[in-house]
Amino acid sequence: MALIDNGVYVHGRRVETPQNLDETYRILDSVGGIAWIGLYRPSPEEVASVAREFDLHPLAVEDALSGHQRSKVERYGDTLFAVLRPARYRDEQESVEFGELHLFVGPDFVVTIRHAESPNLAAVRRRMEAHPELLAMGPEAVLYAILDEVVDEYEPIVAGLENDIDEIEDQLFGDSDDDALSRRIYELSREVINFQRAVHPLTGMLEWLRRGSDKYRIDEELQRSLRDVLDHTIRVNERVDSFRAILENALRVHSALVARRQTDTSIAQNDEIKKISSWAAIIFAPTLVGTVYGMNFEVMPELHWAFGYPLALGAMAAFAIGLFGIFKYKRWL
Repeated sequence: MALIDNGVYVHGRRVETPQNLDETYRILDSVGGIAWIGLYRPSPEEVASVAREFDLHPLAVEDALSGHQRSKVERYGDTLFAVLRPARYRDEQESVEFGELHLFVGPDFVVTIRHAESPNLAAVRRRMEAHPELLAMGPEAVLYAILDEVVDEYEPIVAGLENDIDEIEDQLFGDSDDDALSRRIYELSREVINFQRAVHPLTGMLEWLRRGSDKYRIDEELQRSLRDVLDHTIRVNERVDSFRAILENALRVHSALVARRQTDTSIAQNDEIKKISSWAAIIFAPTLVGTVYGMNFEVMPELHWAFGYPLALGAMAAFAIGLFGIFKYKRWL
């Protein structure tokens, strides 16, 4: 059922709970007040019904039907059309799940079209109904309450991302799988960038609404509420910006650490190769002398010389000691 909750309010109090859209239109024409219609993944026919009744602009209706819109707010005559990107954090997957919320706000109606579970508009409605003096301020009060709920629901996401970043910082200088850590940093950076795309436009949207408050005679109390939501949004934006900077630095530091570890490994391997090569050269020199004099030829120099044997041994020792000294001097050994 696309119609989740539906109420007609007079002076901030619910007077009727219509069961369908046609009944809502009839009651609104009869008693006045404002209609607050909550739709969840409505059909094109239901959106078309609302559009005909409240004379919604075709471009806004087209955006609401197609979905996948960026966060924005636009005015069509007396009607505001806003697109919000609510979100919630999935700790197990370390991912941010984004939804999409479309709002039509007119002189006597509020229509919300949700395409995901978030935000909790039932909580917004309960809070507003508990304070009829706020709801009596008109449809703009509902808009600001929904904006406040969306921004409040960003807080757990900020906390979840911050916790994951702390874990990454601990892993950077610990024993961890380099490939797995690189992938985790990259994937978390992607989530932060997507979150930025949802949050950043809100600052401009709220500033735009604030500048139009006097022109459209918005209640002073609502203007204070709007400023509070704007301050909250700016704080969220600043924290998300810092997350992106931290992750970029973490990726650079991780790359540097991996490169250093690879360099250290290469140096260690070169040292081992030098040692092996040095000992091979030391052993080779005596082997060469011994091999020459081990040949089975009758005519060879010094073959019957009395000092030939000790001289060969001395030459072997001299070669070995000389090479050892040279390699030691070069710090190969």
